[in-house]
Amino acid sequence: MPEPLPLGSTIGILGGGQLGRMLALAAARLGFKAHIYCPDKASAAFDVTPRKTVAAYDDLAALAAFAAVVDVITYEFENVPSGTAEFLAPLKPLRPGANALAIAQDRLAEKTFIGHLGIPVAPHRPVHALTDLAPALASLGTPAILKTTRLGYDGKGQRQIATLAEAEAAFAELQPHPLVLEAFIPFVREISVVLARGLDGATAAFDPAANTHEAGILVTSSVPAAISPETATAAQRFAADIASALDYVGVLGVEFFVLADGSLIVNEMAPRVHNTGHWTEAVCVADQFEQHIRAIAGWPLGDPTRLADAVMENLIGDEIGAIPARLGPGIRPHAYGKAESRPGRKMGHLTRISIKSSTK
Repeated sequence: MPEPLPLGSTIGILGGGQLGRMLALAAARLGFKAHIYCPDKASAAFDVTPRKTVAAYDDLAALAAFAAVVDVITYEFENVPSGTAEFLAPLKPLRPGANALAIAQDRLAEKTFIGHLGIPVAPHRPVHALTDLAPALASLGTPAILKTTRLGYDGKGQRQIATLAEAEAAFAELQPHPLVLEAFIPFVREISVVLARGLDGATAAFDPAANTHEAGILVTSSVPAAISPETATAAQRFAADIASALDYVGVLGVEFFVLADGSLIVNEMAPRVHNTGHWTEAVCVADQFEQHIRAIAGWPLGDPTRLADAVMENLIGDEIGAIPARLGPGIRPHAYGKAESRPGRKMGHLTRISIKSSTK
């Protein structure tokens, strides 16, 4: 196993959004430097570290120069081009690896990979042509959800359908992207598990969070989730199995649907720190950002123990301006430093902290 990175080493981060910003802050807290690579010169992460590269993800000369001045490379979002990851991987350790990134970028590949592990996923059918829709609908039934296989996040790239006519209209709207049709899952709750896996294969899972969404965008994440201990254990086990199969290093987010009988279906995974894990920075011994830096640096993982109950609420668009008015006892704010607020844009979050329930 490679030696742990010494203090003062430089963590290279692909992506300069709020997750890159929070990773850079965690790196500094542990005694590392951070170097952000992002095409956007106004990236929020640039505010917290002087080391930055402003260049396109396909600029090979800039990527090579970036790799030359860092000791390990990670990424803050899963839509970094796979070619970028493949170019960098031979130059410096890339953690998580390029394989995890490639699988997570394709909904169909992701479901196939997870399904082969014996972990339940939604019934689905690939849709390559308009003529695939009728047999896919006949197989899966309605309602169903037609999704692009790539570049889908925060509810983007998907349409719920109830008839063949709606499916054909959605097909035309979502073209020219490859598509997958998924059966609608009658879930009673959405949860997620954020889990860290180290270079040595050790894992540390945070408590599952219960999540609410509006228009496909996360609104709240709450712990503890109102699920049975058996469901919580199963969710953590499935996340660990996925991480192990990927030989994963870093923090992984896995989202689940909970059915009425407590059983689980994986919705999707994200090979990065996760919005549904932001509550960990307020109430855990080691939060998800520290865990990710520890893991990719080859350090022992920290303690994921939750010390209090919490509800994390995203601040979307102009809601960021309400922070001063909403501060009070038990409220921890976090603004991301983005210059422009837009509808649907995540600008910050609040975490409401309460005493940990003795029975939870």
